[in-house]
Amino acid sequence: MGLFKQLFSKEKKAKLDQGLEPSKKSFFDKLSKAVVGKSKVDDSVLDELEEVLIASDVGVATTLKIIDRIQERVARDKYVGTDELQIILRQEIASLLQDQKASSEGDTTVFINAEKKPFVIMVVGVNGVGKTTTIGKLAAQFKAQGLKVVLGAADTFRAAAIDQLQIWADRTQTEIVKQKMGSDPASVAFDALTYAKAQNADVVLVDTAGRLHNKVNLMNELSKVKRVMDRVVPEAPHEVMLVLDGSTGQNAFEQAKQFTAATEVTALAITKLDGTAKGGVVIGISDQFNIPVRYIGVGEGVEDLQVFDKKEFVDSFFNIN
Repeated sequence: MGLFKQLFSKEKKAKLDQGLEPSKKSFFDKLSKAVVGKSKVDDSVLDELEEVLIASDVGVATTLKIIDRIQERVARDKYVGTDELQIILRQEIASLLQDQKASSEGDTTVFINAEKKPFVIMVVGVNGVGKTTTIGKLAAQFKAQGLKVVLGAADTFRAAAIDQLQIWADRTQTEIVKQKMGSDPASVAFDALTYAKAQNADVVLVDTAGRLHNKVNLMNELSKVKRVMDRVVPEAPHEVMLVLDGSTGQNAFEQAKQFTAATEVTALAITKLDGTAKGGVVIGISDQFNIPVRYIGVGEGVEDLQVFDKKEFVDSFFNIN
């Protein structure tokens, strides 16, 4: 490993630790109170742990799964001390997070299939979750690795969405394909992919409308956009990435439910984990929707949109160096 990569990895880990600190502190403060005065894991400790996990936005279904697994271990091992509880929790949470080929070096190109060129990522999510910012940060990261990127402004429902994407295009010196507000999103997607092919681009990031006023309309619109993409680039989009705001806790679960019902989501980006105590949402959403988390946002900087590595995440959450 080169010196630059070592430094980058250390900086990345330090930022992850800092971003998860509010969630970690909240969780372990509650856990400490739950086991105070107890020497072994029994039913009363498990009841308290269940409340701690739910209060930490892990979600009810995932919480019950974790509790059941710990109960099985207690029954099997006959005696489990409360001092072992943190180790067991760490192991069970790690086993629930979806596996993916992620790099601890922060190599975003790991998710780009070079044989599918341009590699098309359709980005979905409600307004306000950091969708456009995520697209901009991804564009910057891909460009930094020498990839040619095209942005497609297919969220034509809001003029602000087009303007925001233009700002990121200017900031990252990335080509953008757009039309006026109210244009057909599928038409924008068609133009973006056609342009990307002509320019021999490596990656296309397509923004989409972020409204959930009517699930049927959302499904129809996203389906149409996907069909048009496939006509231009076979099998496109190659990735449908749902952006969720981690600070909203249980609302993020509901958004994931709505979007996974409307379209086939293949990856998640969970933003705004810094400054919130709701980091447990990463665990619950990854488990409940059986979709890998590709990226997590732990700060404002471009580099603070990190490739998600479950080992690093769990180590940071449990403060293991």
